[in-house]
Amino acid sequence: MRKFDTKVQYLKYKVLREVARRAWSGKLIEEVLDIPKAIVSGNTPTMRCCVYKERAILAERVKLAMGGDKNNPNVIEVIDIACDECPMGGYEVTQSCRGCLAHRCEDVCKRGAISFDRDHVAHIDKSKCVECGQCAKVCPYGAIADFKRPCERSCKIKAIKMSETKAASIDNNKCISCGACVYQCPFGAISDKSFILNVIDDIIKSENNSKYKVYAVVAPSISSQFTYAKLGQVIKGIKELGFYSVVEAALGADMVAFSEAKELAEKGFLTSSCCPAFVQYVKTQFPQLAEHISHNLSPAATISKYIKETDPGSKVIFIGPCTAKKSEFQKPEVKPYIDSVITFEELQALFDSRDIDIMTLEEDVLDNASYYGRIFARSGGLTDAVTQALKEHGITDFDFKPVSCDGIEACRTALLKASKNVLGGNFIEGMACVGGCIGGAGCLTHGEKNKNEVDAYGMEAMEKSIKDAIGILNLT
Repeated sequence: MRKFDTKVQYLKYKVLREVARRAWSGKLIEEVLDIPKAIVSGNTPTMRCCVYKERAILAERVKLAMGGDKNNPNVIEVIDIACDECPMGGYEVTQSCRGCLAHRCEDVCKRGAISFDRDHVAHIDKSKCVECGQCAKVCPYGAIADFKRPCERSCKIKAIKMSETKAASIDNNKCISCGACVYQCPFGAISDKSFILNVIDDIIKSENNSKYKVYAVVAPSISSQFTYAKLGQVIKGIKELGFYSVVEAALGADMVAFSEAKELAEKGFLTSSCCPAFVQYVKTQFPQLAEHISHNLSPAATISKYIKETDPGSKVIFIGPCTAKKSEFQKPEVKPYIDSVITFEELQALFDSRDIDIMTLEEDVLDNASYYGRIFARSGGLTDAVTQALKEHGITDFDFKPVSCDGIEACRTALLKASKNVLGGNFIEGMACVGGCIGGAGCLTHGEKNKNEVDAYGMEAMEKSIKDAIGILNLT
């Protein structure tokens, strides 16, 4: 039974599980130092040079599982001691260099960083090289390769640099908390802070006070996760943890699509507000376009707001694939509605910390959103939903020209064109993660099959139109 894509995810899960177990029993503080030893028993190292370094790194992972550095506003942090195995990287001349006479690499280098030995083999002077990559482009043999670290390569907004200690360093002014570096780092040296203790605390309070209700708002991408069990069993498991009710964020997506379509028709040009990483990217890198971001809250915040208004004393926890949500829920405009956020990785840790085997549970029901709300989980889903919402509004005179952006690089291209008035579209659907939410860093599994699972889940919706879904809430 495979629950995770990588062993790094599995290690992270084990730390979360052990922290959660002790939190449930009230023994976390007195036993916190025992967690690294519990995970790495004996004196034989399994991942690092020695068992002592393994345990030191695990101690840092425990800190992240308990909320991380309170002085660091970013939810993505670097474990410096774990970031020491990757070469510094950059452009390097490989053995494919044939010592040719053309020396195109030398001619194109404006910094004079290319030199040759007596065999005419090229060498790059790192003190002069500015990593422009022109030499690699012109080499007829493809002998110059870019050996960026995985974290740098995954960060398409260039928020990661190398510190003086050769560890990764995150520029918080650029970082959008998408978590791409978290998933790609092969040593797990970059990770997201966990708020799992806040969630456990809320559940324990609800168990001691029947009036204290804790709602779980689950992302529609949950349909592509926990593939070893049925979705209904996952929902039942969430309730077994102590949640009062489980609500689809997809219902919030229906609400957002319905409102966003009308806003678009009124304003003429809009960028979506559903992906918090994309919204942050617009605000930091394209501030001139910030006024065009939809005024709507994200689907998770929208349905959470409805829950809070309906049950003012409740607590709302969002469960999904997104590390950027951990930043979003702390923003002033969202904080009143979402009390905490955990990922699917953390949900799995919670299940196992209470020895809940979801495969043995009866199935529960999760059915209060439309097909269109549910397909928000994958790239292009929002565009499809807005298309439908325009029809349901009866708006027939608006020429809808959507630009669906799959990943932050596609978002950047569209935003650049929009900033220069050459986009050729009037609606930008921005998804920071490739594939959409199903590619989020907090997913248990990633892959193309996840899109098919989401579409199949959408087809199972009882509510076939957006109006039918939100009509239940008397919002139409």
